[in-house]
Amino acid sequence: MSDDNFTTGVEDGLRLAKRIYFGNDRSVAPPKPITPMEKATRSLYPTSPMVYAVISNPAIVDNPDMPSYQPHVHGRCNPPALIPLQMNGISFEVDCYLDTAFVTMSGSWRVHCVMGDESCSCRIAVPMGEEGSILGAEVEVPRITYSTQLAPMEEIGERESVAPSEEGGLLKPHIFTLTVPHVDGGSNVSVKVRWSQKVMYKDGEFILDVPYTFPEYVTPAGKKLPKKEKIQLSINSGLTTEVMCNTTSHPLKERKREPGKLALLYEADVLSWSATDFVYKYHVSATNSFGCVLLQSPSTLDIDQRDMFSLHLFAGPHKGKKMCRKEVVFVVDRSESMKENTIEVTKNAVISAISKLDEEDRFGIMAFNDETHLYSSSLELANKESIGNATQWIDKNFVAAGGTNISIALNQAIEMFSGKSKSVPMIFFITDGSVENERQICEVIKKQLQNKESELTPRINTFGIGSYCNHYFLRMLAMIGKGHYDASYDAESIETGIKSWFSKASSTVLTNIVIDGLDSLDDLEIHPCTIPDLSCERPLILSGRYKGGFPETLKASGILPDMTNFTIDIQGQRANDIPLHKVLAKKQIEFYTAQAWLSNDTELEVKVGKMSVETGIVSEYTRMIILKTGPPAKKFGKKDADPKTVTEKLKVLHQLGLEFGNVTATIENIPPGFLPKLPTQTEMLAVAAGNCCANVFGKCCCMCCVQACSRINNQCSIVLTQFCGFVTCFGCCGWYE
Repeated sequence: MSDDNFTTGVEDGLRLAKRIYFGNDRSVAPPKPITPMEKATRSLYPTSPMVYAVISNPAIVDNPDMPSYQPHVHGRCNPPALIPLQMNGISFEVDCYLDTAFVTMSGSWRVHCVMGDESCSCRIAVPMGEEGSILGAEVEVPRITYSTQLAPMEEIGERESVAPSEEGGLLKPHIFTLTVPHVDGGSNVSVKVRWSQKVMYKDGEFILDVPYTFPEYVTPAGKKLPKKEKIQLSINSGLTTEVMCNTTSHPLKERKREPGKLALLYEADVLSWSATDFVYKYHVSATNSFGCVLLQSPSTLDIDQRDMFSLHLFAGPHKGKKMCRKEVVFVVDRSESMKENTIEVTKNAVISAISKLDEEDRFGIMAFNDETHLYSSSLELANKESIGNATQWIDKNFVAAGGTNISIALNQAIEMFSGKSKSVPMIFFITDGSVENERQICEVIKKQLQNKESELTPRINTFGIGSYCNHYFLRMLAMIGKGHYDASYDAESIETGIKSWFSKASSTVLTNIVIDGLDSLDDLEIHPCTIPDLSCERPLILSGRYKGGFPETLKASGILPDMTNFTIDIQGQRANDIPLHKVLAKKQIEFYTAQAWLSNDTELEVKVGKMSVETGIVSEYTRMIILKTGPPAKKFGKKDADPKTVTEKLKVLHQLGLEFGNVTATIENIPPGFLPKLPTQTEMLAVAAGNCCANVFGKCCCMCCVQACSRINNQCSIVLTQFCGFVTCFGCCGWYE
C-alpha cells in the first residue's frame, strides 16, 4: 500500500466510522472526519502503535454488540478504508544499553466496527523511534497466532511470491506494518512488537524518545472507565557513575538504583490514552569528556568466536566548550530528479546551515549535475555579507536540471582546501542519485586522502535523499572520509534531517583521534575502519573482535580546538549484564554490508545473513517471513480436526533493507519517493466499462454482437451508453457517506 493509499484509507475509515452506533451513551463519540485544515496540519500516519480494520465492503461496518440497522451501503472501498480500532490496554518495556534502546510493546485492541457475523483483515502499524529497526512481531487472534521470523535469502525459494506491500513491511522507514486476515467482528487482537532504536546524545544529555501519542478516537466507547498505561524503563549506561534524570514526559517511580544503572516504572489509571510521546532525558555524573570500554566473550551460538569489545567516548557537557574552526564546502546535487519540493527544502536547509557558521569559519558552495557550478573559486569567511550573497546565489543556481556526475564534484571539492589552514576541512555532500562508478569513486577518494600532506584531511559527510541513491556507497564514503552519514526518505523530513546532520557533524571538539593499546591483540578487527572525530552531538563508538588478552587501559588522544593535545585513559571492564552482541549488531551488519558491497565479497554477504538471523536485525541478505500457528484444516470425512496446532509459512514480506541504489531511476531522473502514476478517473471509468462489457458480451459470440448492434437506432445506443456508464460507477466508487 502506497503512502497516499494509506492516508486515503485512514481518512475514509474515519468517515466510515460514523456509521457505528454506540447507543444512548455518548461519552465517546465516533471519530470526527478530518477537516481540510486539520488535514494540512495533522498527519494521518500513526504516532503510536495502532491497529486498523481493513474494510473493502462498507456494508459490514456496524457495532457488533448493538446493530444499528442502517440502510445498506452499495459499492466497494478502493483503496480499502482503514478504521482505527479501539485500544483496550498498552504496556511498554524499554531497556537502554549505552546508545541503544530495546523496546517491547504489548497491546490489545477490539474489532469494534465490524458485525459479529462478519470478519475483516486487521493491519498493525507501529512507528519506531530514531533509527528504529524491527526485531519481531506476534499477533494473536482467536485460535490463531501470527509471528515473524528472518530467513537467509538462499532459503527463500524462487517460486515463493512476495506478499503485496499492504500485507506487511515498512510503510515508511520508521513505520512497520503487518496485516492479518479473517478477524471476526467483536473479537480482540493482541499484539506484541519488538524493535531497537537510538538513544540520542547531545550536549552531555542522553535522550530517549519513544512514540506514545495516541489519537483520541482509540479510546473505547462507553462509560469513562479508567484504563491502565504502563512503562517499565531500565538504563544501563555501561559506566560506574550515577545516572541522573533531567526531564521526563510521564511521572516515573524509581524502583532500583546502582552505579551506572537505573530502573523506573510508570503505571497509571487514565481516562484517555497518552497524548504525548514518552521522552526521558538523563545524564551521567561527569564534567568533562568521559568514556568506557566494554568486553564480552561470544556465546556458543555466535558465528564469530572471537571476543568482543566496544569503546564509547563522549564529549561531555557542551556549556563553555569551544568548537573547532571549520572550512566547509557544500556539494549539492541539482539534477532533474531533485525538482520541485526536494530542491526547495534542500535549499532552505543549506541556507540555514550556512547561517549557523561562526564568523571565523570559511565556506564554499558547489551545485552539480553533469557539471559543477561554484559560488566562489575560493572559500569565503562566513560574515553577514558573504552569507547574504551566498543565499542569493543559491536561490538562482539551485535549479533542478541535467544528470548526475558525482565523481567530478567530489574531486573538485577536495581540491578546494589549501591544506595549510588549522581549521577542520569538511565536505557536506547531498544527493538523491546513484551512479555506476561508485566503487571506483571510493577507491579514488581513498587514495586522494592518503596522499594529502596536511595534518587534517577533508572530512566527507554524506546525506542521501530517497531510496534511489546507494546508501551503502554514501556510508562507505563517509567512513573513508572520517565523516558522518545520514539520510532522509521522504520530502517531509529532508529539511530537518539535513539540519540535524550538519549540526552533528560540525560540532567537532576533538580531531585526529588515536587509540593506543590495541596493537598487542591478535586477529584484531575494528569498525569503522577509520576513526571519526568526536562531536558534542555524537559519541565516538568503536567496536570489533579480537583474540588475546585485552589491556586493562586504553589511551585515547586527539587535538582540541585550540590545537593542543588531549589524552584520556579509558578502563576496560566486563559487560556481563549487557547483551553486547545485540547492542553492536546493527552497526556491525551495516559495516559488513558496506564492505561486502565495495569488495563484491559473497562470503561476507553470507556472514551478514547469518548475523541477521541470529540477532534479529534485518539486513539486505535476509527476508522476513510470516508464520501462522493454529489448528490444522479439517479433513474431508472427519468432524473434528486434530486438536494439536501446526505452524506453516504464510508469506514472505517485501525487502525491509535499503538495497543498493537504482542507477536506472537516476539516469531517468525519477524524483525520490516516486510511485507509479495512479490512473485518472477517466482511465478508471474506461477500464471498468471495458471489464463490464467483457463480462456481459463475453457470453455472446462476436457475430451475435455485430448483428445486435446493427439493429440499434441512435436513441437506443445513447441510452445503452448512459446505462453502461452508470453501471461502471458502482465499480469505481464506494458510496458510504
